[in-house]
Amino acid sequence: MFKITSNAYFLMSNALNERVKELSEIERKAVLALSKIPVSFEELSVSAGVPIDSIRRASAWLKEKGFAIVLEEESEGYSLSSYGEKALSKGMPENIFLEALSRIGGKATFAELEKESGLSKQEFMAALGINKRKVFVIISGGKIEETGVAKEQESFSEQNFLRDIADGKKIKPEVLLELSKRGLVEKKKLISRTIKISPAGEEAKEILLTQNVSRTYDVSAPVPQIFLGKKAPYIQFLQQIRQKLVTLGFKEMPTTLAVTEFYHFDVLFQPQNHPARAWTDTYQLKNPKKGALPKKEMVDAIRAAHENGGVSGSKGWGYDWSADIAERLMPSAHGTAHSARQLISGVKSPGKYFAIARCFRPDVLDATHLMEFNQMEGFIIGEGLNFKHLLGMLKDFAIEIAGAQEVKFFPDYYPFTEPSVQLSAKHPELGWVEFGGAGMFRPEMLDNIGIKGEAIAWGLGIDRLAMFKLGINDIRYLFSDDLSYYRNAKGVLI
Repeated sequence: MFKITSNAYFLMSNALNERVKELSEIERKAVLALSKIPVSFEELSVSAGVPIDSIRRASAWLKEKGFAIVLEEESEGYSLSSYGEKALSKGMPENIFLEALSRIGGKATFAELEKESGLSKQEFMAALGINKRKVFVIISGGKIEETGVAKEQESFSEQNFLRDIADGKKIKPEVLLELSKRGLVEKKKLISRTIKISPAGEEAKEILLTQNVSRTYDVSAPVPQIFLGKKAPYIQFLQQIRQKLVTLGFKEMPTTLAVTEFYHFDVLFQPQNHPARAWTDTYQLKNPKKGALPKKEMVDAIRAAHENGGVSGSKGWGYDWSADIAERLMPSAHGTAHSARQLISGVKSPGKYFAIARCFRPDVLDATHLMEFNQMEGFIIGEGLNFKHLLGMLKDFAIEIAGAQEVKFFPDYYPFTEPSVQLSAKHPELGWVEFGGAGMFRPEMLDNIGIKGEAIAWGLGIDRLAMFKLGINDIRYLFSDDLSYYRNAKGVLI
């Protein structure tokens, strides 16, 4: 036989004291109200002076800690079916039947009474059968008539029994059988729970009664991490760019997901037989296939620019320009299409315009390429603008907005700008990354639509700019569904 030494008893007693100190207020009240005699949660709620929902929580905690024993007993019982719940709330069909008949005048055809009662065909026939059996109605000459019996005696109302069942009261077996036959109640398994104090709980109760035990809190214990709602980093980045450009006096241009080839290519002095207009480099819409062109004078000006240079002094491209080709619709492959729309609709000189546009291109998906992406498009128009202004603007975009450390410019070619330039910046992991192209709009564009002065223009891959600012090495992460990335991402400030 083993004996518990005084030292071991002290350690056990001290451990129990510490566990008691950790009990919440509702647990303490529950323990003090418990005894060896099992009671229902409802009875414990009354004796402890604690709401029933709190008692349920406290009982689960006390059971887990070994201070209480929860007993479960399974039995069979009856509860209201969905049909019974409807009858309890709206009334029994037979009563609704009689009330409707009285409203009509005590005599009605089947069709009249069915319409007045609002009962379904099945409910109506069942109610008719019950009321006939009780001699509350008779059928005479094809009509239903009241007998007056229902008014002379207190009718048997199942609705009262339904209310008793809903309240948990005991009902006679023969009544339950009748209600069950009518589908008003259904049999189900019932689990009754009672709770009593455990031996450890009795010791805890003794400590609470005899000692002044204050609750203790472990402030070093881990707590669930809370993730506050916030905008995706890329959305923050785009919104801040918009705000900064508007603050600098830029006007945001409207954009659409689909544009006609007229704006996408023709206004930009790109010939209709140019290889970049082939299906391998762009997407085409199946339906609708064509869109509207602007006013005739603008269409004629663009036609002249392509065929003979128009009023610009250029020779043009020297081919027969087709309005049918210009009307074809396509998902926008670059943001400059929206600059073309703005130029045709009208601009103020001097003026500054920008757009953040959704673009679509057949491309190979990798760390720096997407088939659906964003471009930050813009142009500045006015007198005396030159190529150095453009280079300075591009460098500021890369350094100030994206946070790039090194920037390079390379000569490039675009049908709608001359001279043209490509902007690249060095990513710490990916090396040199192309950001986009830029240049000065050609006279064939501006002169033929009546715009005086010069214009510097650019179309930048804003997604790649965001890669620099957000410190990511894969462009696909901008549109990721990885919650861990969004939860741990820091706020963006440009």
